[in-house]
Amino acid sequence: MRSSKTRPRSKNNRNNNNRSGANIMNRVFDSSGPEGKVRGTPQQIIEKYQQLTRDAQLSGDRVAAENFQQHAEHYMRLLAEAQREIEARREQQDRENREKQAQWDQERSDRVDARRDRGDDEPNKMPSALDAADFSDAPQPDLAPLNPEDLAQTPPIEPTKSAESAKPRLRRRPAKPASDALPAADAEAQPAPLPEE
Repeated sequence: MRSSKTRPRSKNNRNNNNRSGANIMNRVFDSSGPEGKVRGTPQQIIEKYQQLTRDAQLSGDRVAAENFQQHAEHYMRLLAEAQREIEARREQQDRENREKQAQWDQERSDRVDARRDRGDDEPNKMPSALDAADFSDAPQPDLAPLNPEDLAQTPPIEPTKSAESAKPRLRRRPAKPASDALPAADAEAQPAPLPEE
């Protein structure tokens, strides 16, 4: 016979040490309590066992009430530990981010100090397109006066029929079959129905 200490109680308890806190908070558990299985996240299981505790107290069964309360407390401890792990991870991440930011700020101030020591008070910047295109102070070329007779005359463009025919044409509706035809006066007054596809 195997020792109960080496055998896991259920599939849910295997490798619990490797699970992260966030996984426990959202993970669905199957809890085998005195009233049968209770399934859900730790928060849902806590609420269910607390409800069962209240029901047992109202019925006067103190032993069952204590049993349900112990089951609820077990999942409360799981949930509290997972929340502590998440908070510790968040604090570690914040600390690392602050250290990185301090390092970047130090490197930036070192670069500014090095520029200042070299005599560059202003950081080197790439010339912008506006700086390169500013020729207001540059000498301007002399342009020959324009003679209107030297300019080419362009005839005005007249609309052609090909431009008008480029409009999309409306499709005619097919005529009704002779068997469905209405009297001649009514047929002219009503449009023909579209065929169904």
